[in-house]
Amino acid sequence: MQTRESVYINGRWVSARGDGSIEVINPATEQHIGSVPVGNVDDVNDAVAAAREAFPAWAQSSIEERQGFLNAISAALAERTDEIAELITSEVGTPINYSKMAMVGTPRVVSRSYAKLLDGFEWEGEVRNSLIVKEPIGVVAMITPWNFPLHQIIGKVAPALAAGCTMVLKPSKEAPLNAFILADIMDEIGIPAGVFNLVSGHGREIGESLASHPEVDMVSFTGSTAAGVSVSQAAAPTVKRVTLELGGKSANVILDDADIAKAAKMSVYACFNNSGQECSSLSRLLVPVSHRDEVVDVIKDTMSRYSVGNPMDESVRCGPMVSARQQESVSGYIASGIAEGATLVAGGEGMPEGQDKGYFVKPTVFADVTSKMTVFREEIFGPVLTITTYETEEEAIALANDSEYGLSGGVWSGDEERAMRVARALRTGQVSINGGSFNISAPFGGYKLSGNGRELGIHGLEEFLEVKAIQR
Repeated sequence: MQTRESVYINGRWVSARGDGSIEVINPATEQHIGSVPVGNVDDVNDAVAAAREAFPAWAQSSIEERQGFLNAISAALAERTDEIAELITSEVGTPINYSKMAMVGTPRVVSRSYAKLLDGFEWEGEVRNSLIVKEPIGVVAMITPWNFPLHQIIGKVAPALAAGCTMVLKPSKEAPLNAFILADIMDEIGIPAGVFNLVSGHGREIGESLASHPEVDMVSFTGSTAAGVSVSQAAAPTVKRVTLELGGKSANVILDDADIAKAAKMSVYACFNNSGQECSSLSRLLVPVSHRDEVVDVIKDTMSRYSVGNPMDESVRCGPMVSARQQESVSGYIASGIAEGATLVAGGEGMPEGQDKGYFVKPTVFADVTSKMTVFREEIFGPVLTITTYETEEEAIALANDSEYGLSGGVWSGDEERAMRVARALRTGQVSINGGSFNISAPFGGYKLSGNGRELGIHGLEEFLEVKAIQR
């Protein structure tokens, strides 16, 4: 049981000034596993004031000092990998092996990557008679989601620290406990008071207060598109920078010259990582009409061995949804697919076999999905894969781009030049070719309603910088 009673402001654990606490529920067992305090506007004001006071000194800190803290964070995460992974699995329901790799391993590497990136980063350059100077933007508000809780936090905290910014973090209320462990780590490594602050609470109060605060210079938000719009609206009167990493409904295109069996099998994992609760999930599979039956057969066979259950079991591939609300939402989409006439290949309505508690759904695959169906158009955020057929390469590209989102995508082909041509035609922030692996040094972000701005790598660092031209 992790019971937290204080928030972290100005280098100290202090009592939150809101009323009550937020209970954290294990989605696999429906048991209470901890709680965090409810902060309020007064806590936000205190945290922002602390960050503002700390900013001038931190902005002038040496590169070596920043690198030291970034490496210390990475080392602490490595040392506590099992503990943090088990905690996040208990909060989110992520299968434990994936939790160790993606939920803790990736943040550890990202933190270290920014320490390395600082070695060669050019803070100044000359353009004719001007000196172009890059400077930290200031105080940053960070509002983070539950699905990759620590990864999304470190994806903001690490570049902000590297840039010389100070910050106030508001973690998700579904999975906040890992953020408190990060605050413990910050305290243990001696991060200067006010550089990092943590205020937990409800998004409507804490998030809106941070987004609208006149002393906050930037908001970095990850979450739903609707919430991102609200953050942008709250931030607009103070004309602060806002970066948004939002929803997705990404297409995975199998071309007719691909290794069809391999592409079909891998499409399951590309959709169902983190139990499908992933904004960049490749949830729309586009296949040549001539290979429809082969793809369906391979996926049906793969799904017959796709295990669902206790996420602490290392053999399990799919855990529960994060909450009863999310379970209800995903179940509604599964019912919609059936009602609108899609062909059910695997899964369906109800609880998976052998599960009588927890927020589980059946990992589900639909074939013969048209572009007008709800399951093709709306982000489901759960383990639901749709299969849509096409006649020509041009139609495949049109279907892939037929979305209000543009976060990720995939292309499978035996011809790299052809795959690259299709990848370039997709209106999306990332594309993997033949299952190309995730790169923590490449920019992550989306087109259209998937957001604006980029995280990770040098592009992620530059989001936290202002640019000044000094003429001489």
